Amino acid sequence: MIKLTTPISEEKARSLKVGDEVLLTGTIVTARDAAHKLMIEERPDFIREHLKDGVIYHCGPVVKQAENGEYSFVAAGPTTSSREEPYQAAVCEEYSVRAVIGKGGMGPKTAEGLKKVGAVYLHAVGGAGSLIGKMVKKVHTVYKLEEFGTPEAFWVCEVEDFPCVVTMDSHGGSLHKDIAAASQKVADGLIGQ
Repeated sequence: MIKLTTPISEEKARSLKVGDEVLLTGTIVTARDAAHKLMIEERPDFIREHLKDGVIYHCGPVVKQAENGEYSFVAAGPTTSSREEPYQAAVCEEYSVRAVIGKGGMGPKTAEGLKKVGAVYLHAVGGAGSLIGKMVKKVHTVYKLEEFGTPEAFWVCEVEDFPCVVTMDSHGGSLHKDIAAASQKVADGLIGQ
């Protein structure tokens, strides 16, 4: 198990390989469809400092607010990442993002972007939202909550020992691509092609 702490250097990100198991500690930023669109179309500065050598988490958390105004995560399961394929490579380059967390993997455009900037895709376990929510130790701030709503807002939070697996690396490796090819081969054999 590799202990990974933010901020993550390009050198450290490039040292990670497909199959590496990671426990991530430090600051991460949740970002889904509306956030990615905004980051490309408007290039806001408010999020830049949180993402430099940082981590984007494809997540629409379930959040509660205490009487003192502080937020905490109830559940924080990963969102399907393929929806961010049109944006992810450009976001990684623009903001110097070193890791993206989600589920399901991403496509060739993102794979090329990871190689270019020195970043990785980390797969989180789907269906474990309440367990992952316990890894979020503190919400530092939130941006665009009123405009985007809870799931789409930028949540800047602190995680501790967040478990992930590197499934796309900065060398072109992709566990998702490998599994799809192996599955296709088995399927072709079953249908006699």
